[in-house]
Amino acid sequence: MRLSVALRLGRVSNLPTVWTNALAGTALAGSSLFDMRLVAVLVALSLFYVGGMFLNDACDADIDAIERPERPIPSGEVGRSSVYFWAYGMMAGSVLLLFVAGMLLPGGTGAMPAICGIVLTALIVLYNAKHKNNPLSPLIMGLCRVMVYLTAGIAVSTSPGPSLFVGAVLLAAYLIGLTYVAKQENLGRVENMWPLLFLAAPVIFGLTVVAHDTNALPFWCLFAGWIVVGLYFIRRRGPGDIPRAVVSLIAGIALLDAVMIMSTGNLLWAALAVAGFGLTLLLQKFVAGT
Repeated sequence: MRLSVALRLGRVSNLPTVWTNALAGTALAGSSLFDMRLVAVLVALSLFYVGGMFLNDACDADIDAIERPERPIPSGEVGRSSVYFWAYGMMAGSVLLLFVAGMLLPGGTGAMPAICGIVLTALIVLYNAKHKNNPLSPLIMGLCRVMVYLTAGIAVSTSPGPSLFVGAVLLAAYLIGLTYVAKQENLGRVENMWPLLFLAAPVIFGLTVVAHDTNALPFWCLFAGWIVVGLYFIRRRGPGDIPRAVVSLIAGIALLDAVMIMSTGNLLWAALAVAGFGLTLLLQKFVAGT
């Protein structure tokens, strides 16, 4: 498989949002950025994401042959069985890395990170197998990102506080709204607007963060403003606007992470999350984010 094909299959332009998720989960769990376990967790979660994207193309190959014939599998650039092999191989490797982080690295938190990895694998497989014409698929996708937060937090802390779980719920709400938009991408329009209300939950929470720490205001403004940009594309509904809204809101995940990190008062980590947002936008210019 050529590298260019692998990059497209894995939607690697969106990987920085996985990294910022891991930083947010770690911060919300009260751990340090300089924890060596975080390296293993970052690699594992990256493989989960790329493997999940590979699996998405393999499962959707038949419909892509009709709607997106330029995708790697229907265009004949790579075989479907090969993509399945790499998808499951990456996810198995991710679980193994989490086992190493929990059981073998100094300060490990036991078997729970690997168990979280198994749950995440199950959710990824369920989403990709059942997401077409499934009204619950946005919820399943939201749960996938929830497990990214929880996996990172549980890998670095044996007793993460409620902040980690609050952050996970807010991330799920954002992903439900985002995934609903993404499901309409090929229609060129969004048929119902009410699921977009899920995007409001983390915005409202961000106001409570600003109320306690005014240093969070620039991060909240950037996050809320970026959602408005995505909603503008959805409202305008011109040619290509729905895909543009999707990739914009995907990049916005990193800004949500910045707000969640600021709820812990960690300005440096929040700035790193904003850098992840910028990197996502840059990479999306070279590798399609959807």
